[in-house]
Parts: sequence; structure tokens; C-alpha cells
Amino acid sequence: MQASSYKPEEHLTLPDQPGVYRYFNAANELIYVGKAKNLKKRVSSYFNKISGLNLKTKRMVREIQRIEITMVNSELDALLLENNLIKKTQPKYNILLRDDKTYPYLLLTKENFPRIFQTRKYIPKRGTYFGPFASVKAMNNVLDLIRELFTIRTCKLDLSPYKIAEEKYKVCLEYHIGNCQGPCVGLQKESNYLKDIEQAKHILKGNLGVAKSHFKQEMQKMAENLEFEKAQKLKDKLILLEKYQAKSLVASPNIANLDVCTIVTDEKNAYVNYLRIKNGAMNVSKNVELKKKLDETDEQLLLTALIRLQDQFQSDAKEVLINIDIEEPIEGLNLTLPKIGDKKKLIELSLKNALYYKKEKALLKGLNEDKKDRVIRQLQQDLSLPDIPDHIECFDNSNIQGTNPVASMVCFLNGKPAVKEYRHFHIKTVVGANDFASMKEVVGRRYKRLLEEDKPLPKLIVIDGGKGQLSSSVEALKELGIYGKMPIIGIAKRLEEIYFPGDSYPIHIDKKSESLRLLQRIRDEAHRFAITFHRDVRSKNAFGTQLTDIEGIGKNTAEKLLSHFKSIKKIKEANETELIEVIGSSRTKALMEWIEKNKGA
Repeated sequence: MQASSYKPEEHLTLPDQPGVYRYFNAANELIYVGKAKNLKKRVSSYFNKISGLNLKTKRMVREIQRIEITMVNSELDALLLENNLIKKTQPKYNILLRDDKTYPYLLLTKENFPRIFQTRKYIPKRGTYFGPFASVKAMNNVLDLIRELFTIRTCKLDLSPYKIAEEKYKVCLEYHIGNCQGPCVGLQKESNYLKDIEQAKHILKGNLGVAKSHFKQEMQKMAENLEFEKAQKLKDKLILLEKYQAKSLVASPNIANLDVCTIVTDEKNAYVNYLRIKNGAMNVSKNVELKKKLDETDEQLLLTALIRLQDQFQSDAKEVLINIDIEEPIEGLNLTLPKIGDKKKLIELSLKNALYYKKEKALLKGLNEDKKDRVIRQLQQDLSLPDIPDHIECFDNSNIQGTNPVASMVCFLNGKPAVKEYRHFHIKTVVGANDFASMKEVVGRRYKRLLEEDKPLPKLIVIDGGKGQLSSSVEALKELGIYGKMPIIGIAKRLEEIYFPGDSYPIHIDKKSESLRLLQRIRDEAHRFAITFHRDVRSKNAFGTQLTDIEGIGKNTAEKLLSHFKSIKKIKEANETELIEVIGSSRTKALMEWIEKNKGA
């Protein structure tokens, strides 16, 4: 399949064929992958009816600079290709399944006397994988059943013929308790061992009927040969297999292999349950959550989840039961909305799981929101604040022996860091290491700017420091005429003492309190942000000093070079033409001589 490229205005020239379309932005980043029964109609719908699109879709359309398409033979092929591309590239406007777990498989190894064991690593050359299993318990049940029915080795020995012939191995405890027939010492032929493996494969595939028929035939043979003890052992295994099947049976055993996929939605998310049924037995049950990106329909969300889950769990089902009407059937995908009988019961079972999952997610979200709200309410109570402190700003200074003084401000909204609101400050009016004057400067600059831009003031200001820094900050607020309009506190590191303006004595919040932990987290974040900025400034200034030592290179030229090339290393790697473009030929000559002299330095 060959990809063809188009500009957005060329969408009318697209073919009337099924396929996949890909949207790229100005930075040539893939932002959306979609499938279509008719590429021309589907892609044109984004550009011809833009007034009818929701805000998110309009935003995406504005970003589109280039379109790529791949034509396929059918809508199902388009659906499968779309899934593969989304899984591989994860564009920002596509729906993604919220599920980052690594699922376990059962691996049948490709070696002499193959082994069966669980693994989470998928390396195809190692053998045949069965799964993945959504439940570790379900996987262990299958593995335990196989080990009770068959004598399959669990050791890691190399059982190639020449190794066995060397007679270096001895039988282990598994042999003595009857779980292994001793292939390591030549007591079991590989042809006999592989008969058990063949039956185990049927069980791993969910074909329990084949294994049952095998045990019945073998039991009959033993009885005819008057080997009643062996016949009884086979009968016990048959009963064990039937009990396992009865436990996992969810519908009539006459139901062929099929998948069940149901969906329930709310305003922002979709919740999907997926069941895989083989011979009436459920061997996969999986819930997933999808976040709506472009106001997708229930039909789009269900198909997206179904294709990805079938791919993930390697389904070969010929029929899929669903709980919603699909307006336009997809050729090659047999979707059924059952109204009565066992299939209807399967839909009800799956839907019950989907609804429970939705309820569970809502409860968890509510608990998280309650916790967040509880902590800031507790902080309001502990500090006797007039309003809930859902907007907190914290300041910290950083300098070493008065060099490169800087400050930082971090912002927390609803108890969480709002990184986009963080700010750095170069100290402009203070000479030397004067933390009090520096704090006054940055607090004054911050709130003067907010007042000029008519932006909301915080519900609480936190100053990293004791009474001195707090008093300086209060002066800045008084000069702006906003002192008293918002609470301000200082937090001293040593004893976690909290100071209020005008109070001689600090207050102490319980060390185990969630509200104190929130204040500590905010203070530590401000400190980290200030230290990181100070380190960067100090490093940059050191580079600048190194450059200004060159004759003919002054402070302004050094700043130009560092602004353009970002580091001394990149300046040294630049060619003469690049340097001339930034600082001119005469200064470039002096710089090149210095670079030549300091090669390897």
C-alpha cells in the first residue's frame, strides 16, 4: 500500500475509495489518523461543514497542513490499518485506550520437550504464545489444569538428544511425585511427550471439546485392554476437565466462538466491556475506558475499542455481539445485536460489567476529588483563612555568596501544581546577598503585573523564609495598595514554623497533617524551581565570562552567541559562516583564533 500526499485545499481530488487518512501539522507532526468508507466524502466533511464541527475538531482542522492517504480494499481493512497506525504513533487527537498494563501470556517453547510457562515478555522466536490473559488468576487456573492433566516438565534443562545421551542429568522431585516421566534420563520418548503437548495446545486455545474426546477414546482403549487402573486415571482427568469447563461456562456449550463488546458513555468518557467466548466458556473479560477527543459517537468509540481489544487478545471470532445499533454495517465484520436467547444473556452480562466499571471509575474520581477538596479545606481551617485557598503562590530566593541572585514563584491550583503559571525572576534592583530586599522586589513585580493585566490574585501567598522575608513581602503589598486583600504567610524551614504578619509568635500545624504536607510540598517545589534556575544562570554566566575574556568579544556579543548557539560546545562546533551571520567577520576572526587555541580544552 502506497501513501499519497495532499494539501488541505486539495481534498476534493481525493479518491472515492475506502482507506485511511492522516493529518499533519506545520511541524510535520502526525496529529490524527482516521478511516473512511469513502476517502473523498469523509475528508471533505472536515472542510466543507466547518461551522457544524465542535470546538475540538475545529482546532484540529486549523492545524492541518498536509494530508496523507492510503487506499485499501475494504472498510474493514481501513479499520484494521487505522488501529495499527494509532497504536504505533498515538496522535494527540485520536482516542487512546486508558490501559498501560503489561498482560501475561502462556508460552509454549520451541525446543526439544517443549515447556509451558507464564511470561510478560513477547518474543515470537521463543515459541508459541497463548493470551494475553486479562486475569492472572484465570491464566494460573489454565496452567494448573494442564499440569494436572499432563506430565509436562517444568525444568530448564537442555534436553537435546546428545545432552540426554551424555547421561549428565538425574531425575528430580517432580519425577518422584509423578508430575514428570523423566525425559532428561531417557525414560520418556519425545514422540510420546508431544502427544500431551498437542492436547495441551487445544486447551490453551479454548478447544476443551477436543481434549475431552481424546481422554474418552484413550479411556475406552484402556478398558478394552482390561487396563482398568489406567482407565480410571483417565476418567479422573476427564472429570477434572468437565469440572473446569462447568466453572467457566457462561452460556450454552453449543454457542460457537464469538466476542461480546458493550459500551456505556457519559459526557467525557466511554466505558467498554469485552468478553471472548470459546465453546460457551469465557476466557477473557476486560474493561477499558476511552476519553472522548473529538465528540465521537458511541458507534465510533465501540468500533475503536473492539478492533484494538481483538488485536490485543488475538481474537479469531467470526461473530461479535454488541449492544448498540450500527447504522452502516462494515463488510467483513459480523456484528450482531441479539434480542433473545443465550446471546442476549451474554450482552446483559457484558453490559452489567461495563456499568459496574463506569460506577467504579466515578466513585474513584469522587474519592480523589473529595481528598483534594478536603486538604485545602483543612488548610483553610488550620490557618483561619477567609476563603478556600484553591489558588496558592509561593516565592523563594536563590543565590550563592551574592552571585547571580534569582527568585522563583510556583502556583498551585486546587492543591495541584499549575506548571504553566510558574515564574522565574532575575533580581534587578538589589546588589549582593540581600534576601529581604530581593523578596520585596519579586513580590512587588509579580503583583504589579497581575494588577496591570487585571488577573485574579491568589487566595494565599506563601513566602519561603521567616519573619524578615515575610515583612519585606508585606512592604511590597502595601506599596501596591493590596495588603489585606489576600492572606500572606512565611514558612521557616527549621521547625516548620508558620508566621503571620504582625504576630511575634509562629503557629505550628500538626506534623502529620495533610495541610502541612501540602505547604511543605509547595515550599519544596518553589525551592527546587529556584535552585534549578540559579544553576542554569550561573552556568550561562560562566560561559559568558569565558567568552568575554577573548579580545574583541564584549558582554553583548557573548550574549548574542549564547542566545543563538545555547552553549560553548555548540559555538566551538559552528562553522565560520554561521558565526559571521551572528557576530560579523572581525569578531568571528578573533573567536576562531581562540577556538583553535583552545581545541580539546
